[in-house]
Amino acid sequence: MKSISFYFMRALGVCALLAIIAAGTSTFARAPLGQGQSRPQYPQGEKAPEIPEEERQAMGKVLNAADATAKLQAAGEYLKKYPKSPRRPDVARHVAAEIAKLQDPAQMIGLLENFTTVFQEPSEAELVVPSLMDAYVKAGRLDDAFSRATSYLEKNPNDVATLTNMALIGVEQIKKQNGKFAQQSMTFGMKAIQMIEADSRPESISIADWLEYQTRWLPQLYQSLGLISYASGNKADAKAKLEKSASLKSSDPFTFLLLSGIVNDEYRELAEQHKNATPGSGKDELLKKAHTKMDEIIELYAHVLALSEGKPEYQQLHDEIMKDFQAYYKYRHNDSTDGMQEIIDKYKKP
Repeated sequence: MKSISFYFMRALGVCALLAIIAAGTSTFARAPLGQGQSRPQYPQGEKAPEIPEEERQAMGKVLNAADATAKLQAAGEYLKKYPKSPRRPDVARHVAAEIAKLQDPAQMIGLLENFTTVFQEPSEAELVVPSLMDAYVKAGRLDDAFSRATSYLEKNPNDVATLTNMALIGVEQIKKQNGKFAQQSMTFGMKAIQMIEADSRPESISIADWLEYQTRWLPQLYQSLGLISYASGNKADAKAKLEKSASLKSSDPFTFLLLSGIVNDEYRELAEQHKNATPGSGKDELLKKAHTKMDEIIELYAHVLALSEGKPEYQQLHDEIMKDFQAYYKYRHNDSTDGMQEIIDKYKKP
């Protein structure tokens, strides 16, 4: 998925600013802006005001500055002279885009934070928040990232890119045994799911990119939030979310692996109850339920094996699951493997 800042930064860069400097006018072509941001509008067929030569030269200094640091400094000088200029948003976007290209998270954070002291309009500050969150994450400053995301999303509740990214970042932390951001990630993820399922496409996202949210990121979100629920002990909610993920995207072996773990827990509970039950119809019923759960596990394992077969990145997983699959299958089929491969084959994708 595109980074948090992608939908805000995609239209930023040299071209727009260069066109203004060269032509002396601006047509302000539509671009993906943050919530609450806007560009100057002019009646159809009417050009923007001419740019005085002196201001055009000041903008040129920003454009031609050697690096992001120099551009920010030149932009500061520009704003001292032309604080009310209608070209100010374009200068801000250009500088923000250049800072976003930096590879060093620490340097990017320093410049982005300085950016908000130079460009102090609320819309300008919000312009760099997605990039700043991205840089915080890369620098390992997760507390700062989630704190900034929370305050940002209070003002921009429909930024599905940020909602999705921050939810997935929180899940990655859970995989590392860090559940500190689980609740925030669940909140962000559920909001993103609601928007995607309601087909509430933000104007900043193209139809093609929105289709990717519907077909790729929606099942990923359900899978990720299912993992959060499982880690928090809510296995029923975890199972429901994982089953939803599997129904949306049946080609991800990891979803079926997670489901098999939950059903395996259910089987073990029944097996333990059966072990401790007194002989009789109740004990027999528990055994029947345990066998039904084992059959569910066999089917889920077959999914995992079919979808991971022949893929190097899943080879270790495939081999480990195969051992358990064979053991369960043989137990349920009088120690025979007849028909075992057929169960796997039926879940293979053409």
